Amino acid sequence: MGFNVFLIPIIFFALVILFSSFFIVKQQTAVAIERFGKFHSIRQSGLQMKIPLVDRIAGRLTLKIQQLDVIIETKTLDDVFVKLKVSVQFVVIREKVYDAFYKLEYPHDQITSFVFDVVRAEVPKMKLDDVFVKKDDIAIAVKRELQEYMSDYGYDIIKTLVTDIDPDAQVKAAMNRINASEREKIAAQFEGDAARILIVEKAKAEAESKRLQGQGIADQRREIARGLEESVEVLNKVGINSQEASALIVVTQHYDTLQSIGEETNTNLILLPNSPQAGSDMLNNMVASFTASNMIGEQMKKTGSRKKEE
Repeated sequence: MGFNVFLIPIIFFALVILFSSFFIVKQQTAVAIERFGKFHSIRQSGLQMKIPLVDRIAGRLTLKIQQLDVIIETKTLDDVFVKLKVSVQFVVIREKVYDAFYKLEYPHDQITSFVFDVVRAEVPKMKLDDVFVKKDDIAIAVKRELQEYMSDYGYDIIKTLVTDIDPDAQVKAAMNRINASEREKIAAQFEGDAARILIVEKAKAEAESKRLQGQGIADQRREIARGLEESVEVLNKVGINSQEASALIVVTQHYDTLQSIGEETNTNLILLPNSPQAGSDMLNNMVASFTASNMIGEQMKKTGSRKKEE
């Protein structure tokens, strides 16, 4: 019975030693093992074993991609203070876990310092508008500097992004006013162009209307003249000369006009003269006018012939 009591502590101690010899490393994780305070090995994911009381786990490093967000306030070339948010994505190089664990105590602080240094060297060379346009150039410059420095310490820089550019509130308000003014100016230009096009097209339409109206009047007069010519030819065939025929046609049109006016009950048109003897007077006056016109024409022909003979 005494023997069994003595063995129990020994067995218990042996079991503790045995179980402490094994440990588990999670996926995408690396563990640094030290033996008597000195680096011994790097263990990867899975079930691992170490010598109890001799080896110890010095620390664990994740092999996943990490992201560090750095906010920097700096001044642009045109003296505008602006805050930039730079996101740095980095990962521990699997083959350089020793360097990542032992060479840098605070890797996040080191990365932050380099981001501050690069951004404050690049942004003061640019105007505020250029900072927005060339933010990718800033990110590339940050990655180039970090990649060159951090690779020696076991870190690989995957990507750097300028995710936010935040100028002073008054500057943003001024930029919004400038943008609104530019848009109003463009809108006014478009409205002016539209009004000008409308006026030009309206003028073209009116010109085309006038042209067609004039063409219609010319065609109308041409047809009237053709009709008068045919009427005179018909009257000449029955022994009425051209002067009398023209006078007769005018008088006929006069009476046709009177007849048309008489058919309208609500017309306000007054035709002068409209007395009973008006037709006779018009006929006599027209015949006398045609006779005088012919005499003048004959006299002008004779005068022209004399000048040619002389």
